[in-house]
Amino acid sequence: MAEARSAVKEPRVDVLYFEEGQEDEWKVALKALRRSCVRRFYRTRNLIWNGLWPTSSWNLLTSVAVVSLLMITEFEFCEPLNDKFWTLGEYVYISRGPPYFYLKVLIVSLLVGVCFFIALLHVRRYLLRILLAYKGWLHETPRNQSWSTLAWGACVRIICGQTLSALVPALSPGTYSFQLSLPRMPVPSLDDTIRQFLESMRPLLDKEEFETLQKQAKHFKKTVGPKLQRLLYLKSWWASNYITDWWEKYIYLMNRSPIAINSSYYCLGNSFWKPTHVQSARAAAKSYAIMSFKRKIEREQVPPLVIRNTIPICMQQYERLFATVRIPGEDFDELVHYDSSVSKHIVVLRRGFFYKLDMFDSIGQPLSPLTLEQQFIWIMEDADKKGAEGKGSAAGSLGAFTALERSDWFRKRSKYLSSGVNRESLEVIDKAAFLVMLETCEFDNLSDRGKFLLHGSGSSHWFDKSLSMFIFTDGKFGYNVEHSWGDAPVVAHLQEYACTDEVAEGRYGPDGHCVPMEGFVQAAIKAPVPLEWDISEEMSRDIRDALSFAIKNNDDLDLCVLNHDAYGKGFVKKCKLSPDAYVQLALQLAYYMDEGKFALTYEASMTRLYLAGRTETVRPLTQDSCNFVRAMMEDNRSAEEKIRLLRKASDMHTKLYKGCMSGKGWDRHLFALYVACKGLKYDSEFLHHALTHPWTLSTSQTPQQQIAGNQSINTVEHRDKASPGGGFGPVSDEGYGVCYMLPEDSRFFFHVSSKHSCPLTNSKRFMSNIFKALADMKKIFDDADEAAEAAKKKL
Repeated sequence: MAEARSAVKEPRVDVLYFEEGQEDEWKVALKALRRSCVRRFYRTRNLIWNGLWPTSSWNLLTSVAVVSLLMITEFEFCEPLNDKFWTLGEYVYISRGPPYFYLKVLIVSLLVGVCFFIALLHVRRYLLRILLAYKGWLHETPRNQSWSTLAWGACVRIICGQTLSALVPALSPGTYSFQLSLPRMPVPSLDDTIRQFLESMRPLLDKEEFETLQKQAKHFKKTVGPKLQRLLYLKSWWASNYITDWWEKYIYLMNRSPIAINSSYYCLGNSFWKPTHVQSARAAAKSYAIMSFKRKIEREQVPPLVIRNTIPICMQQYERLFATVRIPGEDFDELVHYDSSVSKHIVVLRRGFFYKLDMFDSIGQPLSPLTLEQQFIWIMEDADKKGAEGKGSAAGSLGAFTALERSDWFRKRSKYLSSGVNRESLEVIDKAAFLVMLETCEFDNLSDRGKFLLHGSGSSHWFDKSLSMFIFTDGKFGYNVEHSWGDAPVVAHLQEYACTDEVAEGRYGPDGHCVPMEGFVQAAIKAPVPLEWDISEEMSRDIRDALSFAIKNNDDLDLCVLNHDAYGKGFVKKCKLSPDAYVQLALQLAYYMDEGKFALTYEASMTRLYLAGRTETVRPLTQDSCNFVRAMMEDNRSAEEKIRLLRKASDMHTKLYKGCMSGKGWDRHLFALYVACKGLKYDSEFLHHALTHPWTLSTSQTPQQQIAGNQSINTVEHRDKASPGGGFGPVSDEGYGVCYMLPEDSRFFFHVSSKHSCPLTNSKRFMSNIFKALADMKKIFDDADEAAEAAKKKL
């Protein structure tokens, strides 16, 4: 079937529209030149600003002024230094006389000031890099820091100018200002990595299997191990990060499995709160906030994230949050990021119809929420009308192609979408800032909504885009995110910004629709443009086959999302335990209840304390966690003993987690060794064993409240506005994927995924075991308190 869509008719909205060509050519050219100059100004300014950080142009002006003052005045204590300056001035051949005297002073001051400034820049930058390599603060609580850590923190704040920028906001760092000062990821020692890996495998292997693994490790250390280690050392000297590029290429882009469920993840909106029931209004307010965040990133106005108001983390991932697409390839996919000059639009999908929507008016102002709502209303009416007429049946399922295996999608894309109107429409989608899906469905519970966000109906998603926002008919929303460009904390930051904007700015009126922005006048805007597709009979058949494949893949996912409100991290902190360690131990206990055995467990930890850092693997399954789980399963153990084992296991987990944050993890190191081994065409039985053991239990936690100064959600007013977080598919077909959120002190959120095709797993059953494990763990503290009270009464 071949189909072409006609151009859109005049939209029925109460705003002024224009079409290109109606204005004088010279006016259009002047506007384009103005926008280009503004864009170049911001880029040049930011490039200079970041290149000079942690110094600034004020340091240069101060240096020149001080040298000039010293040369003009005659302070006795500065006489030796002044003589040096004038000796340098003798090489400046200028006639004598007052005007030339001051000119010579200016030239010498500039020369000396610039040299001093360059030296100061490099000294401060390298001092900061050396200071940030210190990770001792990780092992000290904010309230109990040693004097050495306090002194170290003061030095960091002084050298990077945080003390001064707090007083003078104009000197505050930009989004990427700290990048050149961040330390590079260290390569762990080979002995430490092998030792820690063997120790992590001990709970899973019997004596014979463990001895075999030890022999393989010993042979690896004696043969190719040291050579591969030297190669990694060499790479760490010239690469920004010795792991990240390989991780992106071989873990994500080389993976031929479908993105849906296997790689992408979802993020739910507000937990139990929505400010409006109007779908178009919610879409408009969210789109406006997201574009605002995009502009702040482009202008580097998003404040860099800083831990404990002192330690900066890498912000590199923010560059590809928007206008990024994963293009399929035969063997490797490719990540393409488009410049802001060509990504000033979004693509809206409704009932299978795609629309290009420009987000700026004729003078470069962003579309206001009210204008955007009117645009979305028109799109919804137009798509609903076409859907009722039965138009675009095959094109409406075009997104199913992106749910195919990557090599298959590459062949379909090359065959059907590489020329003509199909290529033009595809380029509009690829270059869009992000996608907005105006859905025709809604879901009462978190599980069904999360399941739809993760994989959709088979044709509702365009999985290649870095960010897709879904707005449901009841006004609730969520995101689907392609994983290869970056990690969940970046999207969580965007989510927090957009939700804060929605609450703080009061975007909605009493009727739920967007209200006008005070004092804002919208200039002429463009009408939404429907994307056209030329679909042949053969392409239509392939679309139907892709849809069937996607639906079959989707139906195998078993997802359960629940809110645990019996207690939250507030109780855990009162017990003086790490909330993350506590939840991880609950997951270990729940899995043992579920399967009667232990499983290799993955927890993602961030390594953004280093330049271009992404994640490292924490292995929560340890000998200490096994001892705690076994004790919990035995009724004859006392509550005091169980608590002691819980604290010991918690301390071990916290130690491992902080070690991974400080570059002492071993899984990424083993991965890099494996890549180097394959690249040199070596073969290692030890590395093969280390990299192929399945992650039966894969877990992750996403942070909340990353924006400094935001109001706490530990209040009755705001607790329901917190996001329940998001989730992902199971890494192993015979295991579970668990994502958990600790939004505030009174509850936890859990997202549990598994496969229906595995007879051993069941997400609802595992969720029930998690809740039982949490109840049992709380009970040992309650029992211990009761025993202590009884002992007091006896006294």
